[in-house]
Amino acid sequence: MTQLFGDRSPRGLTRELIEALFPMFEEASAGAIAVDREARITWINQSYAQLLGLGDVADAIGKPVRVVIPHTRMPEVVETGKPLLLDIMEHDKQQLVVTRVPYYDDGGELVGAVAFVLYDDLQPLTPLVSKYRRLHQDLAAARKALAKKARGTRYSLGDFVGASPAALEVKRRARLAAGRDMPVLLLGETGTGKEVLAQAIHSVSTRTDKPFVGVNVAAIPDNLLEAEFFGVAPGAYTGADRRTRDGKFQLANGGTLFLDEVGDMPLPLQAKLLRALQEGEIEPLGSNKVVPVDVRVIAATSRNLETMIAEGSFRSDLYYRLNVLEIPIPPLRDRLADLGVLCEALLEDIGDGLDVRGEITDAGVSALAGYDWPGNIRELRNVLERALTMGEDGGLLDADAIFKVLPRNGNRPVSTLTPRPVRPLGQTMAEAEAQAIEEALVAARGNRTRAAKLLGISRSVLYEKLAKMS
Repeated sequence: MTQLFGDRSPRGLTRELIEALFPMFEEASAGAIAVDREARITWINQSYAQLLGLGDVADAIGKPVRVVIPHTRMPEVVETGKPLLLDIMEHDKQQLVVTRVPYYDDGGELVGAVAFVLYDDLQPLTPLVSKYRRLHQDLAAARKALAKKARGTRYSLGDFVGASPAALEVKRRARLAAGRDMPVLLLGETGTGKEVLAQAIHSVSTRTDKPFVGVNVAAIPDNLLEAEFFGVAPGAYTGADRRTRDGKFQLANGGTLFLDEVGDMPLPLQAKLLRALQEGEIEPLGSNKVVPVDVRVIAATSRNLETMIAEGSFRSDLYYRLNVLEIPIPPLRDRLADLGVLCEALLEDIGDGLDVRGEITDAGVSALAGYDWPGNIRELRNVLERALTMGEDGGLLDADAIFKVLPRNGNRPVSTLTPRPVRPLGQTMAEAEAQAIEEALVAARGNRTRAAKLLGISRSVLYEKLAKMS
């Protein structure tokens, strides 16, 4: 077969051939550009400069091409010497179809590359571009789902239920924490939802596509904590694996590390944790090599760390390192106004598992409000689940159903308020009766016949008392 161009350029197109073809390609394209061996711009035409939003062509000459066009693959072409004949390049929310070709000198040495924008209007390529975008979206969704499945979160900020002022303040601080990549300290009794909040902060932060790794410090023996946190080098101790075992810091690299019950951490490990947070690096057990890590720490505790600092059982420097943004989570007894919405959310979740639809009456919520909830929301869920399991009214929980499962030794704390002045017995009884009637009407949702039954009186007696109250 006769060679088309002879053997002058055994590796590719020469500069002379490129220059001969250039006017034709430039006229047929929406823009053209040339770079040298170091991928610096040596020439760009006016139409491409306008397409890129450049003010003056001269401003681009001599600059690295990636400074002007961040997503270009021209450096790849001049590095490998291989052309990219058809590619879709993203630039400033537009997709450009481009071709890139290297060129050589007479000696066969690569001296640069040229690129042409074949299409800046993708309408003729709609089927191809639609498929490209669909595959791109599917890939992004798959990566996100895989990250969540591997080391992801189950909860969002909507799972921290409540509309009381105390709950809204917690959510406000959580949103503030999500928008700032800093350590967070969650303070609250057991069962108040600290892990739910930690996962919610991660899920709306810039690290949402990265791992969320949680570790309960109180649940791990002290002699295993260092290995659990920092990993183990091969053969670090007798019986250790010959393979490297990653710790929680390595697993959470790029994402969030949640330290639950950090107040239970022994002092020697506190010093190593402080160093890891300050230096951004860890040293696996049995290794003399440091490993860089990038984690955002969210710590939580039900203990009073300031008291522990005074007692010498918690390092003050670690406390200040962790407590950059503090979020106190109030106990359930301090936000009883949220009981109704909490019950609705918990019953819906419990019902999904038991295949039963659960509802609670106002009287049932009032019965719950008379308890002090030392176990907080976790205990509330347990009480509702038991009531729903033992109930005989098709999932409707009234006051009787609640009292059957409510612990008997959990009275509300004695009030420390100044006692009210003594009033005449008749006045006190009248107020108590009026309050009882009002609560019965609320529980019966305005049905006076049902309210009378709840009060244990006839309907006619209820009407008489209502007449006296009006």
